Amino acid sequence: MAVSFYSIVVPAHDMPALARFWCQVLDWRVLYESDDEIVVGADEHAYPGLCFVAEGERKTAHNRLHIDLAPDDQEAEVERILALGARHADVGQGDDVSWVVLADPEGNEFCVLSPKKSLVE
Repeated sequence: MAVSFYSIVVPAHDMPALARFWCQVLDWRVLYESDDEIVVGADEHAYPGLCFVAEGERKTAHNRLHIDLAPDDQEAEVERILALGARHADVGQGDDVSWVVLADPEGNEFCVLSPKKSLVE
């Protein structure tokens, strides 16, 4: 049986704002929107996507799953994403790591890695 990585579901207090933020970060677009769900992606046939679902409560704990981004230029990308509304986050990573931990406008942590050429680099 074949399986594909379809989407990551993200509970959101303000679905439209969080979806817009991630569309700007990833240069994606809104593919579907209803009162309780917004799906964003590069294209409706390009997996995976992000699915934002309505959540009445705000995030209060550390993420158990997070997104890693691999840009061509880490420093420039961190500055661009901060300008979009992200903030630096401390999850205990220390000062000697090669990645930068940020949080989206609702506090979901994600990492901006150094440039990568493969998944095992």
